[in-house]
Amino acid sequence: MAWDFCTDPDVQAKLDWADRFVAEEIEPVESLLYDVVDVGRPEGAIGELFEQWRQEVKDHGLYAAHLPAEQGGQGFGEVNLALLNEVIGRSWWAPYVFATGPGTPGSGQSDVLAVFGTDEQKQRWLYPLLEGKITMIYSMTEPHGGADPTGFRCRAIRDGDEWVINGDKFFSSGAEQADLILLMAVTDVDASAYQGMSMFIVPTDAPGVRIFGDLGGKDDEDGGVGFGHHPYIRYQDVRVPADHLIGEQGKAFEMAQRRLSAGRMHHAMRAVALAKREFEMICERALSRYTQGGLLAEKQMVQEMIADAWLELTQFRLLILQAAWVIERDGYGAARRYVAACKVKAAEIQREMAFKATHIHGALGTTNTLPITRGTDWLGIADGPTEVHKVSLARQVLKDYRPSTDLWPTRFRPRTLINARERLDEIVAGRLPDGARSELDTLLQQSTNGNDRAIARMKEFMQMTTEEGLYADFDPAARLFPVPRR
Repeated sequence: MAWDFCTDPDVQAKLDWADRFVAEEIEPVESLLYDVVDVGRPEGAIGELFEQWRQEVKDHGLYAAHLPAEQGGQGFGEVNLALLNEVIGRSWWAPYVFATGPGTPGSGQSDVLAVFGTDEQKQRWLYPLLEGKITMIYSMTEPHGGADPTGFRCRAIRDGDEWVINGDKFFSSGAEQADLILLMAVTDVDASAYQGMSMFIVPTDAPGVRIFGDLGGKDDEDGGVGFGHHPYIRYQDVRVPADHLIGEQGKAFEMAQRRLSAGRMHHAMRAVALAKREFEMICERALSRYTQGGLLAEKQMVQEMIADAWLELTQFRLLILQAAWVIERDGYGAARRYVAACKVKAAEIQREMAFKATHIHGALGTTNTLPITRGTDWLGIADGPTEVHKVSLARQVLKDYRPSTDLWPTRFRPRTLINARERLDEIVAGRLPDGARSELDTLLQQSTNGNDRAIARMKEFMQMTTEEGLYADFDPAARLFPVPRR
């Protein structure tokens, strides 16, 4: 059967192990040390603990599950990856341990290297990245151009055996703690943005790389005024060897689309995990809180809240799994509309579920004593704003449709009734005995829209408005619209 909502028993066993592992090993440590450990570069005893955790994940065949086995991963498949992220996505640390995370070893950077890198580049950067031995971030957004790559100005110019890079990048998340940068830069100013940019590996300690995270001088936990974990970078006469070019020159947009599509999907997959956690909190609270003579679960407004939350979560989860299924079967290119839809809904579901969880817990819900996901508006901005993804989604959807062929919609009832009458005559002639024709004709003459006079008037109207007069040449597809009267 083509459609199957069952999970393979072997995969389910891995998911169950991952659920227990996150709950029993990672989450207890994370809850106590999240604010004093750099999860991207754990050191000392915590670094050793991360290494042990990663080895256990590898032993269970779940490390770097987003990559095929030949590229250093597990070949888990996109659908199974979505199911895995439902489990590990509730923890900030777990994706780093499983190497599918938002940071390093990041799924986006490793995916670009795995697909577009040479064998030498994989040995040099991909495999150490997957092992957590080096860290790498992505540097694409520019101060004046975020979701619009046609405005990018950071340039890389070939000079002998090197590339010389000049320009500024913004929101290069994690750069202040990374070893390497995956940089997108213009290499051909005469080509379009879609063929004129290339991708490079840039060491963060290369001469000319200036990273601005904290701008203020206050030495406290927030670092004063600044961009924090999302710094501004100035590349000033930065030189990298020619072999630091990833893939073909001019192919960065294609790589970025793959990298960002994967990142968007993985953000959305993890959003399911957070939304599920908050839904569980909502249901527990409804069954535990007694007020105004009864449980919250007995109040109709609360029942509506729970029903709406379940519907939203279930629809979103199924959208994620369908998108993953399309990606697994046909690739990211065929799944563009689904990826855009998942990105839009991820921000919405987190915002709505957090709102509901906060409200049902009352005053308690406004405190930091509950793990309610707050400040989720960033998800509507990261990897492209919601508005851009809605535009992209609409464009992709509209490709499946065509304009009407004349002034009236295809399902304009006079048109469909004329066609229905013609088809009925064919059915009668081909299926029924001659004696049945008069019986059906009697029924037709009694009907409101099928009688001869009604059909004749409809035909006259359609001919008058589509074959004669001002609208005879009306063609929406060719944009041949009538000249308006002045």
